[in-house]
Amino acid sequence: MTRIRLLLLLTALILSACGSTPAEPEPVPELNLNLPPAECKCQEEQQADFTFLEKGFAALHDGEYLESLQYFQRYQRIEQSAIADIEARIAIAYLSILPQSPIFDSAAARDSYREIRQDIQPDWQLHPRVQVMQDSLESFLDMQAELSELERDNRDLRKELQRREEAIKRLRDLTLGRDPQ
Repeated sequence: MTRIRLLLLLTALILSACGSTPAEPEPVPELNLNLPPAECKCQEEQQADFTFLEKGFAALHDGEYLESLQYFQRYQRIEQSAIADIEARIAIAYLSILPQSPIFDSAAARDSYREIRQDIQPDWQLHPRVQVMQDSLESFLDMQAELSELERDNRDLRKELQRREEAIKRLRDLTLGRDPQ
């Protein structure tokens, strides 16, 4: 019987512990989402509207060179940032190196791009397609420089060849006993 009393006492203790007032829950920390405060009047970063630039790329892709030029010029006029101005100038210079373009003028494109590249800041993030155009213009300048060097070498070789031909003619005349003059 003592066992039963002990068992009842133990059960009563367990039940009384479960029935006591619940412990207060610990406070849940407030979530911080790193959002600006509601009263913050933060300025949004000015993002360039690439609409006319993209339309210019699409027209260029379709072979509409004059239309593409007009879109690039509109982009340059509407966007009031130095980066947009450079992007439009690069795109227009690129149009100038395309033989199918109505504004084809490789010398003007070369001179124009030489001016543009001095204005480009290294930390600027140009539109990816403009970067491709810029790379093409850089290659174009490299090829123009190489072509000029090859033409200079060709001129020098022609002069050297002419000098040697004259020397051979004088030697022939001397060996045949003729007066070289």
